[in-house]
Amino acid sequence: MHLPHSRVLFHPNYPIVPRARHENNRIMEPSTFPFVVASLAILAPFAIHSAVPAFLRVLGRLFGWYLRKKSEGRKHQIINSMLEEDSEEKTNRGNGSLATSPIQEFNTVEGEPAVRRLPANNSDWDGVVGFLHPFCNAGGGGERVLWAAIRATQEQWPKAKCVVYTGDHGANKQEILDRARFNIHLYRPTICFLYLTTRDWVLASRWPHFTLLGQSFGSVIMVLDALSMAVPDIFIDTMGYAFAVGFCKFLFRRMPTCAYVHYPTISTDMLDSLNPESRVGGQGINAGQGVGLRGVAKWIYWMAFAKLYSRVGASVDVVMTNSSWTQNHIQKLWGPYRRLKPERKPITVVYPPVSVKEMESTIQVSAETENRRKKALLYIAQFRPEKNHELVVQSFAELLRRDCPAAKEAELMLVGSVRDDGDSKRVYQLRLLVNELHIKDRVKFRLDASWEEILEQLGRCSVGVNGMWNEHFGIGVVEYQAAGLIVVAHDSGGPKMDIVIDEDDKPTGYHATTVEEFANAYEEALSLPERELVEMRLRARRSSRRFTEEVFARNWTREMEFLVGMVDKKYSY
Repeated sequence: MHLPHSRVLFHPNYPIVPRARHENNRIMEPSTFPFVVASLAILAPFAIHSAVPAFLRVLGRLFGWYLRKKSEGRKHQIINSMLEEDSEEKTNRGNGSLATSPIQEFNTVEGEPAVRRLPANNSDWDGVVGFLHPFCNAGGGGERVLWAAIRATQEQWPKAKCVVYTGDHGANKQEILDRARFNIHLYRPTICFLYLTTRDWVLASRWPHFTLLGQSFGSVIMVLDALSMAVPDIFIDTMGYAFAVGFCKFLFRRMPTCAYVHYPTISTDMLDSLNPESRVGGQGINAGQGVGLRGVAKWIYWMAFAKLYSRVGASVDVVMTNSSWTQNHIQKLWGPYRRLKPERKPITVVYPPVSVKEMESTIQVSAETENRRKKALLYIAQFRPEKNHELVVQSFAELLRRDCPAAKEAELMLVGSVRDDGDSKRVYQLRLLVNELHIKDRVKFRLDASWEEILEQLGRCSVGVNGMWNEHFGIGVVEYQAAGLIVVAHDSGGPKMDIVIDEDDKPTGYHATTVEEFANAYEEALSLPERELVEMRLRARRSSRRFTEEVFARNWTREMEFLVGMVDKKYSY
């Protein structure tokens, strides 16, 4: 049979592919279909990489729109309730203006300097500020920041409404504000508490494994709980739940968000501490655990979490840290991603407020009052493992073993709160350690001491001790200084970088790391001549004035002004 095109079809220079024919029986060129498929296969990952995030963003905006609509009625109800309570308060006081609220009357009575700096363009702002602080009734340093922040906000924007998302179901508004001591007076009508039902999701006890990731996921569940009750105009986290703030930003792109970071969830020092050969390999509760298969797995897990934590931190509009140490670590983690978003405000240090004035008014420091102080070392800290009470006890025992003049009549006071059975067991172990070191008659424990007892100890002791590695700030160390104690603090973290620094080119205290170094510092501090001792106490007190509530209020107001300026009534869903 004659095949006129067989040579063409099977010629070596031609592809061995059958060719289709047109109606006129002419041969077509090879099909482009395989090339299209190959191109799509190559471009598919890039398309998916762009399409999936875009789809998730749209999904997030839709869910945010749903939450806002769902909680809109309750939000209006909360605002109306606040306005009614405010109207009653003003009527009772015979006061017809919010601009002269009771909080400003308190400041006038107490003689505090004016801290209000009302900008002309937003001084009448009357929006809702949401504060995520699920443990607001705990009475610690983090709670002092919360109440001082609310007071500064009320002073600057008298018409603003402050909503606190808390999990303290056992206390009502009156009880919580009554416990918010710290000598911070708040205008109660414009404060509201919304009670979370998901606080246990952020407890470490709920996540015995993969605790960092579990608590971060729990914070997302918790912020959903909060936003389902009321969506604020500005969202602020004052406890360190970065994933909660990031998820809020994911749902509401144009809502101003803020994070006040007391301590990074994970830091470069934590990563380095896993390596026993690193510069910090012997420090922290995870020291040297990065060896072996399990250690390598832990290191990989922490590295992956740090990457995710860094990306989340880049989404927050305003970031405040409580110390230079915290700022450095947050800058290392969040900084590279935040620089990709120039609209983000630079990370700033806003020192927490400390009751410096109360210390100065209660405890006198002079040559005449020196005879009231005993040769006693004071360590005020919760009985948590990271506070490193063992180091303080061992170094005190080392001082006593030297049998030097400074050791005569010296005693150690351990003052702190006991939260649970874990803390009780640590106290028991410390008592055993004290017995083993044969210093039982020189060490005294004061558990769950009242504020009055703490003030008494600050006035009678001579040296204040802090043994925690990488204390993120150290409010207790500032209180030592304000009370006139000579500080011996761990040579790391906030005490090293911000607090125990020179004043007038002269020292205000001592730094130490090892048992020997702490013992040396105790000996030197207890051996100072009276004149030098009083001068150092006074320098330390002057240095502590950098951390007053007035300084905090000014710095907080500066950052809040940026957030208020961002508020846009026309939200994008």
